[in-house]
Parts: sequence; C-alpha cells; structure tokens
Amino acid sequence: MKPWRSKPWRIAALVLALAAAAGVPWYGSDVLIQFGINALLLAVLAQGWNIIGGYTGYPSFGNSVFYGLGGYGVGIAMVKWGLPFAAGLAFGVALAVIFALTLGVLVLRLRGHYFAIATLALSQVMAAIVSNVPLADRNIGLVLPPLNNDPFFYELALGLLVAATLCIYVITRSRFGFGLIAIRENEESAAVMGVNTTLYKVLAFTLSGIFSALAGGIHAYWITFLDPDSAFDISLNVKMIIMAVFGGPGTVFGPLVGAFFLSAVSEFLSSEITSIAGLFFGLVIVAAVVLMPRGLADAIRNMHPLGWRYFASNVRAHRL
Repeated sequence: MKPWRSKPWRIAALVLALAAAAGVPWYGSDVLIQFGINALLLAVLAQGWNIIGGYTGYPSFGNSVFYGLGGYGVGIAMVKWGLPFAAGLAFGVALAVIFALTLGVLVLRLRGHYFAIATLALSQVMAAIVSNVPLADRNIGLVLPPLNNDPFFYELALGLLVAATLCIYVITRSRFGFGLIAIRENEESAAVMGVNTTLYKVLAFTLSGIFSALAGGIHAYWITFLDPDSAFDISLNVKMIIMAVFGGPGTVFGPLVGAFFLSAVSEFLSSEITSIAGLFFGLVIVAAVVLMPRGLADAIRNMHPLGWRYFASNVRAHRL
C-alpha cells in the first residue's frame, strides 16, 4: 500500500487541509474570503444533492427549493418577526422538512427522467407561490439586517460543510447507506431484500433538503437580500449537479473536489476572459464527462502512471 493511501496519512492530510481552510480569515484577503464563502456553500449544496442523487440514484433538479425555503425562513423570521438568525435557520429547516416529507412521498414514486422533470418544475412553482405571499413581501423581496462580518459567515459555511461531509461518511457505513446504494443499483431487488424503499428515499430527500436549506439561510443573511427569482434560481440546481458529478457522485469527497475545482475555474475564467468564460467552462465540463464519467475522485484514485491510458479506457468502455 502506498504510504499516502494509508489511513494515518489520510487523516493527517484531512486535518491539515481543514486547519488551512479554517485559517483563511486570518491570512486571506477579503476577496479570497468571499470566494471561499461561495465555494463552501456550493460544496454543501453538492453534498446535499449527493445524498439523493449520488447514493440513492434519483437525479433531483429541485434542491434549489430547499435552498430558497431556508433563505426565506431566515428572512421572514428576522425581518417580520424580529427573531435571531439561529431561530431563522431553524424555521427554514422546518419549512424544508415539511416540504420534503409532503412532496417526497408523491414525487419519489416517479423514476428516471420523469422524476427529474417533476423536480425541475418545483422551483418555478415555489417561486410563483412565494411571489404571492404577503408575509414574504411578494415580488419586492426582503432586506435583512446587515452583518458585515465575512469571517463569521466563512467559518459558519465551513462548519456546515464539515457537518455535511461527516454525515455522508456515517451514512456510507450504516445500514441506511447500504439501503440507499441498493435502491440506486436495483430498487426492485432492494425491496425484495427487505429495504423499505419509500421510507429510505423520503429520508434521503429530507436530509438532502436540510443541508440545502441551511446553506440557503446562511447565504441569505450574508447577502442581506432575498427575492423569489434569486432564492429559487433554477440554475443553482444545474451547478450543484455538475459539481457533484464532476467530482464523483456517490463518494464522500468527490462533490467537495468538484465544487472547489469548478468554483476556482469559473472564478478565473470570469475574471480573466469574461467574454468567453461560459464557453470554456462548458468545454471543461464536456471533457470531464467524456474522459472521467465517474468523476475526478475516481480519476485520482485509479489514475495509471501513464495518464492517457485511464482516459482512453473510459472512452472505449463507454463507446465514446
């Protein structure tokens, strides 16, 4: 076994990486801290999607609903009711859990592209609903009380990402996690083996929603403004899915790698070559799907000393 793949070395590397990340507010610039907050929250979203999409095999395009509910939970609690931020987070999570439990039982009866299309519509429906709710100030939006403390939001986002990653790590070593993987591989066989597929899917959908709602609540308080279009932005679904798939769905650290790598690429392209940044970003994603269909984590784990052989084998295996 190679020394860097042994457990003590991996634990030491993770501790050092976490310590370096936690120290960014002390040695990083304001721009780096703000980039870090965005990247960390996107990584949380990717990890949340990883539970329902990567481990359960249900490609949800509706996680931005939970993100928006978390944001509006914080906004309504703080602006309308004068409650503290923590209470707003709890209210946002409660909204997300109620929504996931109520809609999950119905939507999770669908499979494949039918499920994807059904969840894709959820964001638009919820945006239309919130636009007509007086408590949420309809289309005008909510202006939250400002808190000019980027290091606080950075550490909060980092702590949430650590919690989400630890949660997935525990899931992968639990009966619940094995049940989700069984559903992903063959749902009928999983049911025959005694897995309560409906319960497992709804729990995975709910857990995914909780982390998305927490990320949305933190982001809303950070930017201090909330409206239906930005809160339930459908493009956010695409971002979290691309990052999870690019890094490696169904793995513990794959979505993190994908989120940080693609966030850095996107930031660089936007600042250096703004006119064609979208084109280059798209080419990067297409190349990754063709050459690394199981994600960057799998490429790092199984890379041959002659790197081109790994990519060539993927092209041949998938007849591309």
